[in-house]
Amino acid sequence: MSETHELQALFGGTFDPIHNGHLTVGQELAAQIGVKEIILLPNNVPPHRPQPEASPEQRLKMVSLAIAGNPLFRLDCREMARTIPSWTIDTLEDIRAEKGPEQSLGFIIGQDSLLSLPHWHRWQELLNYCHLLVCKRPGYANQMETPALQNWLDTHLTRDIAHLHNTPAGTVFLADTPLVEISASDIRQRRHAGLSCADLLPAQVIKWIDSQGLYLA
Repeated sequence: MSETHELQALFGGTFDPIHNGHLTVGQELAAQIGVKEIILLPNNVPPHRPQPEASPEQRLKMVSLAIAGNPLFRLDCREMARTIPSWTIDTLEDIRAEKGPEQSLGFIIGQDSLLSLPHWHRWQELLNYCHLLVCKRPGYANQMETPALQNWLDTHLTRDIAHLHNTPAGTVFLADTPLVEISASDIRQRRHAGLSCADLLPAQVIKWIDSQGLYLA
């Protein structure tokens, strides 16, 4: 009987700041597909967006506080060590080399990232290293930009959760996660405007952000 390699999920982002949306969607996805651990990968130099307002050290601290006591989440700091853009494909190559060719890996992205995937560095190689686990985002289209891209997506779609756990890579899973209307950019704008974010962030993260005077300028 062949050995199975339970799916490990990776979740990258700037986390500027990490918020309840990240945590809720991660927990819902894990419950839906039977993932026991989500590895959070904060990036230092995001290639597709402006530099974060918070420093790398501050963002790592917020992630640590947000997941303290929650065994589902683990922090991986490898991308913070890079001073060049954090290309997802490079991180996946590193992790695949560490885990070996048989380990099932899933990379969590939002619907917005799926739609912009053709702009990612070496995007067509991503499925060589992982499955893509796509979470819903409010206000984004359900179809890819062109018929050719939609055909690519349709060709790689799976609804078979066992397949995600028992194959190392190669498919796209559209998760039935809740539409959480929270974004880090909205939180920063609310902070800039002096508005409360008490229902958008873990209490320990808000307390620390206040102590640091973050996102007030």
